[in-house]
Amino acid sequence: MLYARCHVFIRSTLVPALTYVPGGIPLPSKSSARLAALTVAAVCSAAAVVQTIVLPTPAHADSVRIHDIQGTTRISPYAGQKVADVAGIVTGVRTYGSSKGFWMQDPNPDADPATSEGVFVFTSSAPKVAVGDSVTVTGTVSEYVPGGASSGNQSVTEITKPAVTVLSSGNAVPAPVVLDAQSVPAAYAPAGDAAANGSVNGLTLQPSKYALDYYESLEGMNVQVADARVVTATDPYSELWVTVKPHEHAGRRGGTVYGSYDSQNTGRIQIQSLGPTAGFPVANVGDTLAGATSGPLDYNQYGGYTLVADHMGTLQSAGLQRETTRKQSHGELAVATYNVENLDPSDSTFDAHASAIVNNLQSPDIVSLEEIQDDNGATDDGTVDASVTVNKLIDAIVAAGGPRYEWRSIDPVNDQDGGEPGGNIRQGFLFNPARVSFTDRPGGDSTSAVGVTREHGRAALTFSPGRIDPTSAAWKSSRKPLAGEFVFRGRTVFVIANHFASKGGDQGLTSQYQPPTRGSEVQRHLQAAEVNSFVKDILKVQKNADVIALGDMNDFEFSGTAKILEGDGELWSAVKSLPKSERYTYDYQGNQQVLDQILISPSIRRACDFDYDSVHINSEFHDQISDHDPQVLRFHP
Repeated sequence: MLYARCHVFIRSTLVPALTYVPGGIPLPSKSSARLAALTVAAVCSAAAVVQTIVLPTPAHADSVRIHDIQGTTRISPYAGQKVADVAGIVTGVRTYGSSKGFWMQDPNPDADPATSEGVFVFTSSAPKVAVGDSVTVTGTVSEYVPGGASSGNQSVTEITKPAVTVLSSGNAVPAPVVLDAQSVPAAYAPAGDAAANGSVNGLTLQPSKYALDYYESLEGMNVQVADARVVTATDPYSELWVTVKPHEHAGRRGGTVYGSYDSQNTGRIQIQSLGPTAGFPVANVGDTLAGATSGPLDYNQYGGYTLVADHMGTLQSAGLQRETTRKQSHGELAVATYNVENLDPSDSTFDAHASAIVNNLQSPDIVSLEEIQDDNGATDDGTVDASVTVNKLIDAIVAAGGPRYEWRSIDPVNDQDGGEPGGNIRQGFLFNPARVSFTDRPGGDSTSAVGVTREHGRAALTFSPGRIDPTSAAWKSSRKPLAGEFVFRGRTVFVIANHFASKGGDQGLTSQYQPPTRGSEVQRHLQAAEVNSFVKDILKVQKNADVIALGDMNDFEFSGTAKILEGDGELWSAVKSLPKSERYTYDYQGNQQVLDQILISPSIRRACDFDYDSVHINSEFHDQISDHDPQVLRFHP
């Protein structure tokens, strides 16, 4: 994968001994150590980030081995220092992208399992070495933070500005360390140092206790996985994820399910190719890379620890098929949610989406669509109408043998709802008029708040369709919920279509901060409270009202967002009716997880005749037409 590189440059100045620098990286306290203040300037895309780090000055920076450079923490004790004649065998060469260089490894390891024997040498241009060369390197030790310091990512220890001497060629490469269920610990990461804002950088590695420490202790070394099951399909960047723990939270269809913040999947690891990507395996979840896959262990901003393979296992297909849900019975109302991923008239996926709705979802009576873009997509010219987009989908559904749906939506204020700039994504309802009717109550627009009133002793919306409190700060740069009133066989059903704020900006699971900060959930909590409050308003007027809140909640069924949405029983996430091995709608970095939900009111849940299905047609497949799986709820109103 080609990714933008933001290098970290370090300058050293002697200062009095300290243990921590506020806002910096924690260091082990050593009374006899001299300390150096290191200014780290991370320069990326013309933006500069400066961070001060205090590190011990090594006593002999001119004669060290790789394990000395790597040290027993995530930060090299030689960072910012020039080192001379560091010896190793070249184990991998990267000639592409902006991170050109090579990995080398000391064939004579020390006895400390916390110190890696491998290191990356950043050459900036195509390196003039080959695998198997015995080399010595003179250069400066640096800590490179993929994604920049603000990302919270761990750093990669490197030797930069190198002078390389090839001593001999054709030497045996050190045997790879085997990553498997026995070697990778069950615990994920230590808690970060509270005095260092939760960073683990200054903590001594415990590779026999924590998975992240184990991987860090192998940074830059030659590693291997064998007969590894694919748990995230190949993406457009020629990457996939495997697990070395086949029984760890195994999903029913071959993935690895993410079911709790406290039960991380430690066996996940990303696979990239060190050579040309043309032959990279095109894999779905459940497939296997049979035999050995081996290469240097890298760390990048797109998933953390990554095996950059110079030898790839043979792809064995598991034959995974897309799911098809059952057809609703005559007396059942089928309500679905489907994120169609920035759909606009220029896309080539209309027929595929239509086929999915007609054949895989069995033409639900009501479909909440998320990420419908305006009629010219990402062109930012003030267009907000989406009638061309929606009608093109409706026509494709008819052509696929489905019903001619009618639709309702409300155009957003231009460029106020987030998503792709100019795209003006919004939620919208499709409904089959042969099965269900929509109660139109005029007055709903992009800035007017829908309310709840009483009609003939029952709840009714003041606008239908209407948006929930659209001027609230909770919805800043985010999609506003769309509420609609439907009638099925004489029974009113309230449906609220949602697309909460994304998880963008959260620290990654392999962050230097443990546990990682989930900053984006602050806004989702506010949004969840707004939706729950609106549902409460409906239930105050009509205790037995049938209410469904559904859509892309961008958060897990066990999250704080879900708990706020559910409140004191006003709603309940129907995905929890499934076995844990089937609870997912999305697959990200080897974790199958719930982002899309259908929540139901007590009247639907108490009836005990509802049927929920997450229909896996996208998230597990390399040729997905959306990154989300749709879901369907069937019940008798």
